[in-house]
Amino acid sequence: MIEYLLKFGYFPFELIRIPVSATGICGRTTDWTGERIMSSDSVKFFNRELSWLEFNQRPLEQAICPDVPLLERLKFLAITSSNLDEFFMVRVGGLQLQLEQHLVSTDPAGMTVSEQLTAIYNRVRRMVISQYDCFLNAIEPGLQTAGIQRVRMQSASPKLREFAERMFQEEIYPVLSPMAIDPDGPFPLLGNQSLYLCIALKVEEPEPTRRYAIMPLGKILSRFISLPAEQGYSYMLLEDVVTAMVERYFPSDDVEEVATFRITRNADVSVREDGAADLMSGMQEVLYRRRTADCVRLEIDMDCSQTMVDYLRARLEVDDRDVFRVNGPLDLSAMMHLCSLDGYAPLRDPAWPSQASPLVDLTQSLFSAIGEKDILLSHPYESFEPVVRLIEEAAADPDVLAIKQVLYRTSRKSPIVAALKRAGERGKYVTAIVELKARFDEARNIEWARELEQAGVQVIYGVKGLKTHAKVCIIVRREPHGIQRYVHFGTGNYNEMTARLYSDVSFLTCNEELGADASAFFNAVTGYSQPQQYRRIDAAPIGLRKRLLSMIDAETQRKLQGQRGYIAAKLNSLVDPAIIEALYRASQAGVTVRLNVRGVCCLRPGVPGLSENISVISVVDRFLEHARIMYFYHGGDERMFISSADWMPRNLDRRVELLVPIDDFACRKKLMEILDSYFRDNQNAWMLQPDGTYQRLSPEEGETPVRSQELLYQMAVDTVRQAEVTKRTMFEPHLSASNRPV
Repeated sequence: MIEYLLKFGYFPFELIRIPVSATGICGRTTDWTGERIMSSDSVKFFNRELSWLEFNQRPLEQAICPDVPLLERLKFLAITSSNLDEFFMVRVGGLQLQLEQHLVSTDPAGMTVSEQLTAIYNRVRRMVISQYDCFLNAIEPGLQTAGIQRVRMQSASPKLREFAERMFQEEIYPVLSPMAIDPDGPFPLLGNQSLYLCIALKVEEPEPTRRYAIMPLGKILSRFISLPAEQGYSYMLLEDVVTAMVERYFPSDDVEEVATFRITRNADVSVREDGAADLMSGMQEVLYRRRTADCVRLEIDMDCSQTMVDYLRARLEVDDRDVFRVNGPLDLSAMMHLCSLDGYAPLRDPAWPSQASPLVDLTQSLFSAIGEKDILLSHPYESFEPVVRLIEEAAADPDVLAIKQVLYRTSRKSPIVAALKRAGERGKYVTAIVELKARFDEARNIEWARELEQAGVQVIYGVKGLKTHAKVCIIVRREPHGIQRYVHFGTGNYNEMTARLYSDVSFLTCNEELGADASAFFNAVTGYSQPQQYRRIDAAPIGLRKRLLSMIDAETQRKLQGQRGYIAAKLNSLVDPAIIEALYRASQAGVTVRLNVRGVCCLRPGVPGLSENISVISVVDRFLEHARIMYFYHGGDERMFISSADWMPRNLDRRVELLVPIDDFACRKKLMEILDSYFRDNQNAWMLQPDGTYQRLSPEEGETPVRSQELLYQMAVDTVRQAEVTKRTMFEPHLSASNRPV
């Protein structure tokens, strides 16, 4: 088995323990040759970028695992490809800019920019080899056996080839047009992450020479050309069909070579808010600058000649290290298309439909339900529909006076945005903070902002110099006893589509103190004023960091006094050096620290004398772990929080975030059960080792297998079932009309 993995350049950490000096994750090497090893005595942090790459390895492991259903494996493979795209656009692009500026500083792991880039490129090349080995030698053959077949033009039957030629002539040829490249002129502006064909032509006049043309494949045509098939689903890829027919575009020239390629541009571009008179205009400038930014990666067919590679590399002005030769279809993220094919249930995970929480009766008013008790929902195991319905009900309710909401990312046809527009059109006082700086959602948010403004909504474009990342909605309602505030706090975005795929938490309350804090927070953001002193919540960038450090330090001091100390947290990322140092101090005092960090973790757990009392797991399963949950024992007066913020400098210092206490006993108990379930996982949990490697956990002999996401889903199902049983056993007398309550 190991020989097979070595053959294809794939080194899973749980099989081959690579020493830190080889991985570079602790910043101990200048490159991957081991020519110079830096001292590790004082290294306390893992490198952020390499830690992220090890996170991306975990969904890749799901794609490789033969026990995962085949289309789920393909989904995970597509996710790893999409993740790498964003990693190059943002993280690698940012590092390349730093390198061009000749920055000589090191990161907390002690790595220079050059060292980081060297380690990144080596690690990514191994990852790409693994991706395509998985696709070509495991997933694609499995799909073919199951009836989903990719057909190549060169091996197609006469019938299928005739069909493809007709499709080309009728639907492709009229749409696509090649661009001849003037050898002495500028190179055309190529789109980020779009597919192109590079075509080498042999031209005889005025003298024999090689000329080039570029064929944009565009995005209007489907990349997947469905073929007639008696059974299953057969398809050709657009680039294969066009490559086979490309000579029809050049009837008087000889086509010497054709290769598919794709570029990735630097997207680490931000608005200069100090110089932008209007933020919306500034964000539109950012979108334009992204389209023209430097190329940071060139992906191209493995079989492409070195002559063509050199030509593209020179014209795109990229280095040799930026070129990735790919043995298979470019852009594996596009394979997500196959995951949505109808049928093929055996190739998918069993359905886990979101459960309707028995705490919320959607046939009645949401205001009544929230007025009775605080409600905590665990998505996607419990439906996100109550959150949508609450805002829709508020838009229609004549007693609702105002709606105030932060919109960071939304769906394309957002019912929440539609409800806010209706509320504005009906004359309600509606304020929406639409964060235009939400990376890769800028264009959509600009569109929403304009539509909301036209509907009479007061739109605020975030806060100058910060991103507004908090998840909060306030509804102000007139009731018989006076004005009542209903508040939704969340860990995820107001996006009903991702709420089916992301593991998040919603908290619905009409608690007076939390409502007052939410209003004070919102007024500070929209009024550009100094935040007031909050009663219960904390907000970044003012007090959230201080509160976290205070809570960690309190556990440390109690442990030093001989009391129990315990911290548990679920996060997406842990990067902040000050928070990590505080956790190290807690560990050294004897505090037990259990962390569930899905992605980047720069903390080194299990190091004697530093972090031996800290354990870190990462859970990668069918849903993306996204909730932020924190628990502190606090001398027995337990404190639980949900938050929009990860423990990263950008969240704590450069974003507007919220930390919300959960005091209701039932909600806190449920939240603790959610948190504990992840630490019980021995199916899809990975344990971070002191050297930066991850080991997948498995049940010990006699131990019950536990899959945390399955456990949480079953908890939601059992809650609904128990509520139905309770309802059936309740006695409800029939009353005469005169005795019925009005």
